Amino acid sequence: MSCTKEEIEKKRLAALQKRQNKVLCVTPNKPSASPATNSFGTPKSAGGPIKNNAYNASSSFHPYARLSNSPKCSNLQSENCVPVGKIVNGTVYLISEDRFEVNPSEFCTPLINIFKTLPSRSYDANTKLWNFSIDDYHELMKKVAPLVPHIVLGSLPSYVLKVLQEPMMDPNNIDLTPVEATLRHKLMPFQEQGVRFGIARRGRCMIADDMGLGKTFQALGIASYYRHNWPLLIVTTSSMRETWQSKIHELLPSVPLMNIATLTTGKDAQLVADRQTEIVIVSYKITSMHTDLLKNKKFGVVIIDESHYLKSHKAQCTVALNSITRQCQRVVLLSGTPALSRPAELYTQLSLIEPKLFGSYTEYGKRYCAGKQTNFGWDMTGQSNLVELQIILQKKFLIRRTKEQVLTKLEGKTRETVLLDQTLLHFSKEEQQGLSQMAEAYKTKSSTEKHAALVTYFSESARVKIPAICKYIRQVVKENAGKFLVFAHHKNMIDAICSTLDEERVHYISIVGSTPPAARADLVDRFQHTASCRCAVLSITAANSGLTLTAANLVLFAELHWNPGILTQAESRAHRIGQQGGVCARYLLAPGTADDAIWPMLQNKLNVLNDVGLSRDTFEDSTMKHQESKNTLTQYLSPISTNKNDYIPGTNIRKGTLKSESANQMNKQTSNNENKQSNNSNGQMSNGDKSNDLEWESFDMLNDVIMHETSAVEQSFLDDDEDDALLANLDL
Repeated sequence: MSCTKEEIEKKRLAALQKRQNKVLCVTPNKPSASPATNSFGTPKSAGGPIKNNAYNASSSFHPYARLSNSPKCSNLQSENCVPVGKIVNGTVYLISEDRFEVNPSEFCTPLINIFKTLPSRSYDANTKLWNFSIDDYHELMKKVAPLVPHIVLGSLPSYVLKVLQEPMMDPNNIDLTPVEATLRHKLMPFQEQGVRFGIARRGRCMIADDMGLGKTFQALGIASYYRHNWPLLIVTTSSMRETWQSKIHELLPSVPLMNIATLTTGKDAQLVADRQTEIVIVSYKITSMHTDLLKNKKFGVVIIDESHYLKSHKAQCTVALNSITRQCQRVVLLSGTPALSRPAELYTQLSLIEPKLFGSYTEYGKRYCAGKQTNFGWDMTGQSNLVELQIILQKKFLIRRTKEQVLTKLEGKTRETVLLDQTLLHFSKEEQQGLSQMAEAYKTKSSTEKHAALVTYFSESARVKIPAICKYIRQVVKENAGKFLVFAHHKNMIDAICSTLDEERVHYISIVGSTPPAARADLVDRFQHTASCRCAVLSITAANSGLTLTAANLVLFAELHWNPGILTQAESRAHRIGQQGGVCARYLLAPGTADDAIWPMLQNKLNVLNDVGLSRDTFEDSTMKHQESKNTLTQYLSPISTNKNDYIPGTNIRKGTLKSESANQMNKQTSNNENKQSNNSNGQMSNGDKSNDLEWESFDMLNDVIMHETSAVEQSFLDDDEDDALLANLDL
C-alpha cells in the first residue's frame, strides 16, 4: 500500500515528536554516572546514537504515558513551542483593497503570537479570524517562514500585489475633447464616467453596466478618443451588425459610410483589406473563419460586444480573438452579464484585456474556481476567494453600474411567479411517471451528465405546459390592454403561442433564430410604433440581447433557462432607457416539470454572481400567484360583454330598440297572419295577402341583419339552451 508524500511527511514528523518527548521529558528514577562520549561529543550507548543510559535505566517509562510536569516539560509546552506532529495550513486572501485576512486550518498558538506582533492586527469576533493591513503582508510572511514545514501559509499571488501597487490615472482629470462632439454632447453623466474609466485604463477595460444603460455609446466614446490608433474592429452578434452600423453613422458622422465595412462573406475581403476602410464590423462566427485577414489589417482598437459569449477558452472564436487582440493597443469589452453563472466564464474575457496577468487558466481556476483535478481533468465549476476576485475586477478591469444607481427616474422592475393550473397540464399518468423518472435521473446523474439529463427533462416539460400557457396568454390578452413580451425556448411552444394569438386576432411580431437580421429592425420598429401591435413572441436565446422593446410593460416567460444572465438580459429588453413606466417580469411555472429543478438552480447561480459583484438580482423576492383554476362555474356561463357601444355600427339606432320593435312587429304580423289563414281556409290568397307575405319576408331579412349585428352575449342568450343542459348536468 503506497502512501502520499503528505502522509509520509506527517509520519516522519510524528516520529520526531516522539523522540523529542523521550529525550527531554523522561526523568530517570536513579542517578547515574556521566556516560562516556564519542568523538562527536554525544553520549555513547549500546542501543544506538539516540538512546542514553539515563532513560534506559528508567523502569517506569511507557511510550503512551502522559508527559511529566517537570520544569523541562512545562517549558516545552510554552507559547513558543511548535506542535511538530501536525501541519497547520492557512490561506491568505484580500477582504478589501488595503486589508487581507488569514484563515488557518486550526488553532495554533505560535501563529497567534506572531499575529499579535503586527501593529495593524484586527480580530473579527464573528468570523474568529485575524486581518491585517496590506502593508504588513511581507512582514507577516517573513515571521512565519521559520516555522515551515510545521506551519505553512499560502501567499497572495504576485498578480494580486501587482494590481494593488499599480498606479492608476485619475479619471476626473481626463479631458474628453478628443471625443467627437456629436457623441460627446449625447453622453449622460454616468456614461461620461464610463468613458473616463476606460481611458484611465489605457483603453483596455470592460464596460459591464446593466442592460439598457448605453454601453454602445461609451464604447464608441473610448474608440473616438483613440482614433489615432484606428482602424477599428467591432465584433458582435450577427443580429447586431446593422445596429452598430447605424449607431456609428448617427454618433460619428465624421466617418464616411464608404469607410465602414461589414464582413459577411469572402466577397467582402477586398473591402476589408482596403486602406481607406476605417471600421470593420464582423460577427463571432466570421471572426474564426477569416482570422488571417483580420490579423493582417493590424487593428489598433477592438470592441467586443456581448463578450460573455467567449466563456470557453478553447472555442475557435476565442482563440482567433486572442491572436487578433494580442497586437492591439486598445481592447474594450461590453457585457451586461460578464459571467452568466460561474467565475470560470470570466477568465477568457480578462485574458483578452491583460493576456499574461493570471499566468494560466489553471492558476486562475485554482484560486477563484476551487479548481480540483479529477479523472477527467480539472474541474473549474466551483467558486473561491470571490471577494478578492471582485476587488481585482473593480480595481483593474471593469466598471459596472445598475439602473437603480444611475437612472433614478426609471421606475422599478417587479418579478412575479405564476403557478399554472395543474388541471390544464397536458399529461397522462404514464407521462407524469415519465417526468418523475426524468427528474430522478437528473438528481442521480453525475456532474458531467447532469446537463444532458436536464435538457431532456426540459424539452419534455415544454410540451406538457403548452395548454396552460396558451390559456394564460388568452387571459392576458383580455385583461391587459397594454403591450407585452412573451419569451419561450422550444419551437413547439413558440408555435403554440403564435397560434393562440392568431385565434384571438391579436397583431404581434415574432423573432426567433431563423429571423433574418435585416428584418429584425423592421419588426422592432413595428412593435414600438404601431399601436395595434400588442405582443412580441421572442426566442429566449435568439432575442435576449440587442433589442429595445420599451413599448411593453409586461414580460412573460413561458419557459425558463438555466443561465440567470439570459433571463435578466431578456427582462431588460423592456426595462431600459426610454421606458415610461414600471416593468413586471412574470415567470409561468408548472409544478411537476423541469421548472422545479431549474428555478432553485437559478437562485444559487445568482448568489455566486452577487458575491463577485456582477449581479444584484434575486428571484427570491418574487411575488407568488396562481393561475385561475379551470374548475369554476363561470366557464359554463356566457361571457359578459364589456363593449359599452349599444349602437349598430354605422347607424344611430340602439340595438335594444330594434329588438323590442322587431318583437312587437313580429307579434302583430303573427296575429294578422292567423286571421288571414282562418278567413282564407280554401287556400286562395288575395293580392293584399301576397304583399303582406312580401313584407313578412323582408322583415325576416331585416331580423337576420339585426341578429348578425348583436353582441356575442345577445346571440348566446337567444340561441338554443345549450348552457342550460350543461348546468343541469353539473353536480353542485
